[in-house]
Amino acid sequence: MDIINEFYKTGSKAHGILLTHSVAVAKKAIDAAKRVSHLNPDYSFIEEAAMLHDIGIFYTNTPSLGCTGKYPYVSHGYLGRKLLEDKGFPRHALVCERHVGVGLTLDEIRKHNLPLPERDAVPLTIEEQIVCYADKFFSKKQDQNGEEQSVEMVLKTIEKYGQDKVERFLSWVDLFG
Repeated sequence: MDIINEFYKTGSKAHGILLTHSVAVAKKAIDAAKRVSHLNPDYSFIEEAAMLHDIGIFYTNTPSLGCTGKYPYVSHGYLGRKLLEDKGFPRHALVCERHVGVGLTLDEIRKHNLPLPERDAVPLTIEEQIVCYADKFFSKKQDQNGEEQSVEMVLKTIEKYGQDKVERFLSWVDLFG
């Protein structure tokens, strides 16, 4: 909360949207982690990372979220990574960058000419995968913020990005429940 409050004014639209979204993602992520307790996920890290995964949205020009930065929304992950690395949270930083979509490969970044650093940004650790999975169920749209979407609704959003993305998400559904 200290990091969120450092960059988001309490009571602002962006603060409210970020907090509602992050709390919902954290709860879903902890529930998912409990389903794979045999993999020894780091519960406290998952909760912290879920709360911070979208910390970089204020850098973006997304008025619907109350954000008036200069970057496109897709950049919020790597910008959040830089912010958290600068603050001394390298593991949390990787979650920020790797949660966008269901992860982006270097080839995809180049193919689609995305305004992102040229490097793989795919969730690798079980904790990164859990936060990314949980995030997909919650929109930050004001009329849906905090409301959990069904697997079918998530798939409709993901399928336009390719069958490999659908398969990755479905593998998480199988694993995390």
